[in-house]
Amino acid sequence: MLKFKKTSYIPVQGKDPQVPEGLWIKCDGCGELLYKEDVKQNHYICYKCGKYFRITTRKRLRMVTDKGSYEKWDEGLTNENPLDYPDYPEKITALKERLGIDEAVTCGKCTIHGEEAVVCVCDGRFLMGSMGYVVGEKITRAVERATELKLPVIIFTCSGGARMQEGMVSLMQMAKTSAALKRHSNAGLLYVSVLTDPTTGGVTASFAMLGDIILAEPGALVGFAGPRVIEQTIRQKLPEGFQRAEFLLEHGLIDGIVEREDLKETLARLIVMHRKVDSKEALIPNRRKERVQEAVKRRDQVTAWERVQRARDQGRPSALDYIQEIFTDFMELHGDRHFSDDGAVVGGIAYFDGCPVTVIGQQKGRTTKENITRNFGMPSPEGYRKALRLMEQAEKFHRPVICFVDTPGAFCGMEAEERGQGEAIARNLFDMSDLTVPVLSIVIGEGGSGGALALAVGNEVWMMENATYTILSPEGFASILWKDSSKAPMAAEQMRVTAAELKELGIIERIIREPEPANTQNAGKIASYMAEEIRRFLHKYLSLEGETLAQLRYERFRKM
Repeated sequence: MLKFKKTSYIPVQGKDPQVPEGLWIKCDGCGELLYKEDVKQNHYICYKCGKYFRITTRKRLRMVTDKGSYEKWDEGLTNENPLDYPDYPEKITALKERLGIDEAVTCGKCTIHGEEAVVCVCDGRFLMGSMGYVVGEKITRAVERATELKLPVIIFTCSGGARMQEGMVSLMQMAKTSAALKRHSNAGLLYVSVLTDPTTGGVTASFAMLGDIILAEPGALVGFAGPRVIEQTIRQKLPEGFQRAEFLLEHGLIDGIVEREDLKETLARLIVMHRKVDSKEALIPNRRKERVQEAVKRRDQVTAWERVQRARDQGRPSALDYIQEIFTDFMELHGDRHFSDDGAVVGGIAYFDGCPVTVIGQQKGRTTKENITRNFGMPSPEGYRKALRLMEQAEKFHRPVICFVDTPGAFCGMEAEERGQGEAIARNLFDMSDLTVPVLSIVIGEGGSGGALALAVGNEVWMMENATYTILSPEGFASILWKDSSKAPMAAEQMRVTAAELKELGIIERIIREPEPANTQNAGKIASYMAEEIRRFLHKYLSLEGETLAQLRYERFRKM
C-alpha cells in the first residue's frame, strides 16, 4: 500500500559550500563529499543525511514522465521589460543559452505510467524561479489547454516568488494563473501541486497552494515570506524546521510528503483515481464478495448501559481497521489547509470494487500514546474542516462519501472554542446537506452529540449493533437532569441510545449485526457483511442525479 513518508531532515544554515569539480559533490546538509554517480542513483538525495538536492528541469521530467512522451508547449514567448530594467533582456538571453531552457518554467503534455497529463516544472536556476509575465503566461496557457483537452495538471513548484524586474506585471500573474486554475477546477479536473525546495512568495500565494492534492518533497522550504525576510523585517527568531514540508504537514497545509522514488507512482495513482467513471457502471454487481453465513445464536437481552460499555471498549475495531478491511489502495490526505492536521479525523481516497470513493472516519487510539495523538477520538475544528474539505473534493470529482462515526463528542477545550468549534460543526451540517454525491454514515462505536452528527448528514445512517448515538453521554444526561452522574445506567435506558431503538424512531436505516461484540479478531467478518451492504447502497444511489441525492437527504431530515 502506498504511504506518504516523513523525514526528520533539518537543513544546515550557513554559507554555500565549495563544490569540487569532477566525480565528487559536496552535500550542503552534512558537508560530506559524495560520489556523484551514487547520488544520481539515489534520486539526487544525499545518502549520508537524506538531504534533497535541487534538480534541473530535465532531470525532473526524466524522473516522472514516460520516456519520450514529453511534448513542450509555448516555447519562445518573450518578456517586454515593462520597467525598462537595466540589462534585464540581456540577462534573460544569457540564462537561456547557459541553462538550455526557455524560461523559469517548462510546460507541456506527457504520460506518466501511460496516463496523460499536463506537467509544468519550475526551475530555480532561472532567476530563482521567479514568476514574470512569461512564467505566468506559460502556466496559464498550459492550464487552459489542459481544460480544453480535459487533462489533469501537475505543477512542480520552485520559486523565489514574484520577479522584481517586472514590478506589478509580475504580481498580476498571481491572479491570472489562479483564475485559469479556477476554470480548470470548475470543469471537474484534477490539479496536483508538488512543492519542491524552495517555494516562496507570490508562487506560494497563488498556484502552488491551489491544488486539489498538495504534495511536497521532504525538507522543502515553503512559505509566503522566506525565513531571511521574516528575520530581517520583524527581527523574529524562527524555530528549527520552520516553513519546511514537515512543518506544513503538521499544520494542516499540505496532504502529504512523498519521497522522490515514490513520486511517479503516486502521481499515476492519483490520476487514475480521479478519472471520470460512469456512475451507472461504477460497480459491477457480479463482483460481490461472498457473504459470510453465520448462525447467530439467541442471546440474553443486552441492556442499554451494556451497549454503552461495548461501544466504548478500546478493543473495538477503529475507523482505520474497517477502512483497511473494506477498501483498497487507501491514500490518506492530511490537513484543513488553515491550521493543523487533526489526528482525531482520518480521511482520503480509496477504491471500492474499482469505484473511487472518499472515506472519512473519526479515529480513536488503543494505547496512551495513540490516544494522545488522536485526542481520544474527539475532533477539533480543524478535524471537521478537513472532513468538509475532502467531501467538497469528492463532490467535484463525483465520488461517493463513506463516513465512519466514532467519537465521545467534539473536543470542548478552550483552544477549540477559540478556533470556532461551533462554527466548524455548523458548517459541516450546512454544506453536507446539499452535497450532490451519495453520502453514507456508519456509527461504529460512540456517536456522541453534534460531534458525531457533523459526519452523519447522510442519505442513510447505519449503526453497528453495539454502537450508541446520543444527545450527550449518559453521565452528562444524569448530571443535568438528576444531579447524579452515578445514575448513568438508568439514563442510558431513558435516552434510547441503542441501534434497535433508534431504528424504531427512524433515526437510522440499518443495523450492522455483531454475532459477538466487535473486536479485532472478528473485524474481517463484520467488514465483509458491511461491504456487501455498502455495495447495495452504492448500487441504489449512484444512478441518481446530484440534485435528487441532495433532495432525498433534505427530505430524510425534514421528516424527523
